[in-house]
Amino acid sequence: MTTDSAARSALTAHLERVVDDLAYRYADSASRAQVAELVAAERARLEPESRHLEHLPALIEHAVRDRIEQLAHAAGQQARPVPELLFVCVHNAGRSQMAAAFAEHLSGGHVHVRLAGLAPTGLRNPLVADVMRERGIELDHDFSPALVGDVVHAADVVVDMGAELDGVPARRVLDWDVADPHEQPIEAVRTIRDDIEGRVRGLLGELGVPVGAA
Repeated sequence: MTTDSAARSALTAHLERVVDDLAYRYADSASRAQVAELVAAERARLEPESRHLEHLPALIEHAVRDRIEQLAHAAGQQARPVPELLFVCVHNAGRSQMAAAFAEHLSGGHVHVRLAGLAPTGLRNPLVADVMRERGIELDHDFSPALVGDVVHAADVVVDMGAELDGVPARRVLDWDVADPHEQPIEAVRTIRDDIEGRVRGLLGELGVPVGAA
């Protein structure tokens, strides 16, 4: 495969993720098929004149967001994107896992959640899974993703849980001073869990997201 072909294949894969994300975020305003059609149209318009394919996903995403909102307005509707939250800790093995799980569980799916680590280990703290299971929540996220730029740019709120994300080009960054559960006894992990739950509840309330019971 030539370099150009590889770049275009990578672009296609990236745009599939863009379609998935926008279809999720604007589920009340557009179907996935409609989103895919808009993305394809923007790609056809922008790709022939682009010298830097790596910049296209962000440009296409922004253009399609604007178009969805214009179409919703023209139809007398208001596009209400689902807030996207990104939780980041160092190893993505404990704090970010709990925060993401609480955000999904408490919001009833009214937020789009991602998580990442600066140096993900691909391991999960078993006590973290145990204390979340005590609340009836199973941790089922992919626990190995590293922090990448397009994930940061897509997030409405990035929650930094000990990762020290100084200078991250995000719309909004919250710094949560939450203890690390690594090598802590289960009583301490429970305290950390409860701290994270309280913070997640507060964030969801601030975003106007209905909060359910744990």
